[in-house]
Amino acid sequence: MSSDDPPLVRLVASDVLHTLAVLFLVGAILFTVTGVWPPMVAVESASMEPHLERGDLVVVTDEGRFAGSAADTHGVVTVNASDGYGRIGADGDVVVYAPPSRDGSPIIHRAVFSVDAGENWYAEANESYVRGADSCAELLNCPAPHAGYITRGDNNDYYDQATGIAPPVRPEWVEAKAQFHVPYLGTLRLELQERL
Repeated sequence: MSSDDPPLVRLVASDVLHTLAVLFLVGAILFTVTGVWPPMVAVESASMEPHLERGDLVVVTDEGRFAGSAADTHGVVTVNASDGYGRIGADGDVVVYAPPSRDGSPIIHRAVFSVDAGENWYAEANESYVRGADSCAELLNCPAPHAGYITRGDNNDYYDQATGIAPPVRPEWVEAKAQFHVPYLGTLRLELQERL
């Protein structure tokens, strides 16, 4: 852009530069506050209803930020250890996780309790969510193949680990945890994603 350019070209170029600068500044502030990128995710399924619905935009942070007093060494509060702490409408943290074998978007479900490698976690589980298993021997991922979190979508009938969605969620698979949501604001993102 030079002084020889027509005034309209200079004005448009200036507007574009200002818009890009504002977007960069907003992005930098969001990253500084949340500690993750992207700082927001759109809910893609009904698995977390009624607390999160498809199309909700969820603001997420690094799992160590804004941790409750019952948080483990990774900054996650499970339902069973919540001691009154909760996020997104119920006890415990809602985590965004992606096992290495997963194709597609990460999963956003609630961390219910943690297990150690080799642990028979059937006794700690709510029998309503173990998919008809009567013992550890009948339950997928039991004993636990490694340490991690047992997770479940608030609207799902069973633990993720009982249905094979994921083995116990290793702490390093947790990409973020949910802090709050804005209803339906993620719908546009989902529509664009489906069209691409």
